Parts: sequence; C-alpha cells; structure tokens
Amino acid sequence: MPSVLPSGDPAPPDGSLPEAAVAELGGGPVSLYLHVPFCATRCGYCDFNTYTADELGAAPGTSRQAFLDAARAELALAARVLGERTVTTVFVGGGTPTLLAATELVGLLDAARERFRFADGAEVTTECNPESVDAAYLEALVAGGFNRISFGMQSSRPHVLRVLERRHTPGRTAQVVRWARAAGFGSISLDLIYGTPGESLDDWRASLHAALDCAPDHLSAYALIIEDGTRLAAQIRRGEVPGPVDDLQADCYELADRVLTGAGLTWYELSNWARPGHECRHNLAYWRGTSWWGVGPGAHSHVGGVRWWNVKHPRAYAAALAQGRSPAAARESLAAEDRRLERVLLESRLADGLAVDVLTATERHRVPELAARGLVEVGPSIPAGAGASLVRLTLRGRLLADAVVRDLLD
Repeated sequence: MPSVLPSGDPAPPDGSLPEAAVAELGGGPVSLYLHVPFCATRCGYCDFNTYTADELGAAPGTSRQAFLDAARAELALAARVLGERTVTTVFVGGGTPTLLAATELVGLLDAARERFRFADGAEVTTECNPESVDAAYLEALVAGGFNRISFGMQSSRPHVLRVLERRHTPGRTAQVVRWARAAGFGSISLDLIYGTPGESLDDWRASLHAALDCAPDHLSAYALIIEDGTRLAAQIRRGEVPGPVDDLQADCYELADRVLTGAGLTWYELSNWARPGHECRHNLAYWRGTSWWGVGPGAHSHVGGVRWWNVKHPRAYAAALAQGRSPAAARESLAAEDRRLERVLLESRLADGLAVDVLTATERHRVPELAARGLVEVGPSIPAGAGASLVRLTLRGRLLADAVVRDLLD
C-alpha cells in the first residue's frame, strides 16, 4: 500500500508560485524528477507510490499513454511557471521506469528538452530493474541522452531476494551492468538493501563482493525499513518472518563502509559511496536544499522554500492535467526556522559536513560534547573559508545520525 501524502495548504489550480519563491530562485538552475508509477509486481517491502496492472485495471486515465500525455502536460506547466530555466540534473524513478518502452522513456526526456535548456554535461539518470531491459534497450537510452543508470540489485542471495519478493535472478545484475557499460553509460550505480529477515552478515558480505565484482561507479546501501501497510510488515506481525535486528544492521553498515572504502568507493552521504566524480548530483541537489520540480503521480517538488506534492493516483493525476489544472494536492511555504532545521537534518548526512554557523549559539555549545562522545568531528571547510568550520559525522555518528541530530538541535 503506498504511503499517505502529508496535509498542507491548498495549491493554486494554475500551479503558480509565490513571488518570493520565484525571486529566490532568480535565474538559477533547477533539477527535474520524473516519477513513473508502474511496476510489474509489488515487492513485499515497498510502500512507494506504484501500481501494478491488476491494481490499475482498465479505468480511463490509468493507461501508459495517459500517463505519458499527462507527464508531458506537467512539463509544459513547469515551464510556464518557472520560465526560461537551465536544468542541471534529471532523475527518472519509480516504480520501474524501464517498464516503459525505450522510445517512451526517451520521449519524456525529449519533452523536457523541448521545455528547458539542459546544462552542458547535465546528469540524466534512470532507475532500472535488471529484468526489465536488454542490451538494445540500454543502447537506445544512451542514444537518447541518458548518461547514468541505477540498477536495483538489492542482494546477490536467492533466499534474500525471495523475502524481498524481487523478481530478478542474482546473476542478472552482472549481465546488465556489462551491457550498460558497453552501451556507453558514463556512470553506473547499484542499489543494495541490508537487514532483510533471514539475511546473515555473511550473506551481506557476499552481496557486497558480488556488487563490487560488477565494478560499479556508485553504490547505495540502505537499511531495510518495515513500512506499515506492506506485506512484509504483515508477515512480521504474524510471526512468519523475524523483524530486522538493529545490532545486525549496524554491523552490516560498518562492514559496507569497510569493504566499499577498501575497494576505492568513498562515502559521501550516509547511504551512498562513489568513485571520485561519480557522486549522484541529483540526490546531492536534494540534500543541499536546492530547487527541483517533480513530475508524475505523487511526485514532490521544492522551489525557493515552497514545497508541494501531486495527487497520488494516476487517474486523478491525468484528469487534473487534462482539465488544464495543476496536479498538486497541497503545498506548504517553509518558514526560515523550518528551512534552517531542514538544512541541519539534510546537510549533516553529507561527508562534506554542516557549516557550524547554521547552528544557533546553544546548538554550537553542544558540539564539543558530541565530539567528546566520538559522534562528530569539527574541521575547516574544504577549500578552507575565512575561519569557516564544519561539523562532520564520524563512523559511529553515522550509525546514530538521527539521535545525533536530536541531541544537537534546540
């Protein structure tokens, strides 16, 4: 079951933004996120806003074509609201974007290019299920302008994939990575999940090494979170499978950091490691609080301190745009203190660290105590500014990141 949207203030039907938000954006660039809501099956752990063919049925507005038409209409709406704008990153997520035909996926990118200028070297990523593509498909994506791809590997162990209800076979990831490299993708990422019920530390070690055997440029490792309303949550509640073990997840994280660092991938965000120059620029835009427009059912956006989110169901999304209305369900304008708190929450996740001057005087006084506990370290900015200093999480601090932030904030 997809998660529930937050509440908020009414969003204007024409999608317009407050003058202050547009003024803050100025002539600066934006990022684009495109949410493709389709999946072949729903994985038992997933609460993303995705839908299978059986869940959608044949109701008007739920077809693949209806989605494509609506997404193009929202791109046109974004261009009207934002004006002439340069796009620095594009990320197509889901769902399973590669359930669309390669021509359809490239067509969405073409529609974005028609509405916005793309920066030289813009990062253009799509997520991909390894079972959903072949070599020709990947070649078509590169020819159409995609230069980065993220494969959902999750695990190399068959019994772990079964618990997660992932459809691909363990060896498939290595094959599609070879195809992607041959097709000309400049950056290839793999996603892994640790802490799955029944997964041992040795299972996790095997998955890490199997991923590294593919020679990825980037690797994301996420702790499994049991979301209410999912099949996996129900299985755990009924005692059919054990729940995640916090200490084991901590051991998995430490092992990941040790193995990935030893292989030449550097931690740059709590759950992400990359070879130099292959950090995901799109996700860094989120963590650094820049502006982006999210296209698609349930997609979230942020421009100049205003955040909004689209209606979730593909039918409602397509209907709004067919009627010339914004698909936004609601929005909120963030106060200065809210934005400061978000900055602390997000930038503290980064290896670059959080500027000390973002903290209040009382918060700054807590930093030495956190450092004495081995949770943070304080050092100069890189390149060093005029006396600027940054708070960075240690490895132990990364394991307790949420608690560190709670202890730090007023």
